[in-house]
Amino acid sequence: METLVKQPSATYNELGFSTKVHEEVIRNLNRNLANFNVHFQKMRNFHWNVKGSNFLDLHAKFGKLYKDANGNIDAIAERIRVFGNNPISTFKQCLEMSEIKESGTHFSATEMVKETISDFEILLPSMVDTINAANEIGDISTVDMLTKMMKGIEKNHWMMTSWISREI
Repeated sequence: METLVKQPSATYNELGFSTKVHEEVIRNLNRNLANFNVHFQKMRNFHWNVKGSNFLDLHAKFGKLYKDANGNIDAIAERIRVFGNNPISTFKQCLEMSEIKESGTHFSATEMVKETISDFEILLPSMVDTINAANEIGDISTVDMLTKMMKGIEKNHWMMTSWISREI
C-alpha cells in the first residue's frame, strides 16, 4: 500500500503558484465566497416567500438563482483549496465579510427583484477585483472560472432589469 506524503504547509507550492503569491487572490475569493453565500440565502428566501401575480415566474427564477449561486460557492471554495487554504465557511464569517446584506421576508415581488439586481451589482465588481488580482500573477484558471460565472450574472442582471422596467 502506497503512503501519501503531505508537503509541509510552509513549502506548499501547487500548480506553480505558492500560497504567498496567491494571498491577494485568496482574500478576494473569500470575499466572493461570502457575497455568494449571503446572495444564495437571499435567493432561497425570495424563492420561498415571493407572492403575487408574478409568483410562478419569480418562484422559478429565484430557485434557479439560488442553485446557480450554490454552484458558484462550491467552485470558489474548491479553487481556494487548490492553493492549500481553507475557505471561509461559517455564517458569521460570511456575514462579516459580505458586501451583500441579508434581507427579511417582508419584500414585495418588485422589491425582491430590485434587491436581486443590487446583489448582482455588488457581485460583479467584486469578481472583477479578483480577476484583476489573478491576472497580475498569471492565474488564468481563476480568471476563467470567474469570467464564466460573470457571464451568467450579467445575463441575469439584464433579465431582471428588463423585468423591473415593465413594473416602473
